Amino acid sequence: MQIRFDNRTAIVTGAAHGFGRGIALNFAALGARVVACDVLGDELEETARLARDQSTPIRACVLDVTDRATVQAMVDETLKASGRIDILVNNAGGVIGQVGRPLEDVSDSDWHAIFAVNLDGTFYCSQAVAPAMKAAHYGRIINISSGAGLGISLTGIQAYASAKAGQIGLTRQLAHELGPWSITVNSIAPGFVRSNPASEKQWQAYGEEGHHRLIDSIALKRLGSPQDIANGVLFLASEQAGWITGQTLSIDGGR
Repeated sequence: MQIRFDNRTAIVTGAAHGFGRGIALNFAALGARVVACDVLGDELEETARLARDQSTPIRACVLDVTDRATVQAMVDETLKASGRIDILVNNAGGVIGQVGRPLEDVSDSDWHAIFAVNLDGTFYCSQAVAPAMKAAHYGRIINISSGAGLGISLTGIQAYASAKAGQIGLTRQLAHELGPWSITVNSIAPGFVRSNPASEKQWQAYGEEGHHRLIDSIALKRLGSPQDIANGVLFLASEQAGWITGQTLSIDGGR
């Protein structure tokens, strides 16, 4: 199976590191015009440098996905530059520095902040690209959810598990709404991957005993990598996945 994205335009959010960086670099290597977005400008520039080093330059765009107007401006600029948007990967999200706390200790602002970046951002970006995809009668939207959205969060953060579950529900809803225009909407639920500073901090907090316990709970007895997640995204964005929509693919080594 050969997958290429020549003449396709892909937007990848949360591309400053981890899954998003790997996804953006893979799309660029396979011929796509890539717009890599993140709120972390310095780290996003490193993603752009890595793309230049592999001779597949990308356009880096500093973006806060929780700001609807800014999201729309990025989409308008992308359409002006390339005339099309074929693929959207909603990867921006995470725990934004929060840690697990008892239910009664969670503030309004902390609860809403996690929903804003994980769920609102997915909605705003999908909403912004929908008209162009409808006009083209083609599109691929892939949401990076989490195993926390299907079960419980290893972080113990209630808002994270809830927002990721909401993202999976939004995936199913948009798949049915946008399907008549040949737009597929799918989700990937990664297992635990040491992919960014937050996951690395979480890993170190488990200690040696926790490491063994986590790995023993995985059927393949090893952690995954950002490339494992990128591989799933590339497939769902490909022509070969044209009759797959509304689905959530767990990439977790078997839990």
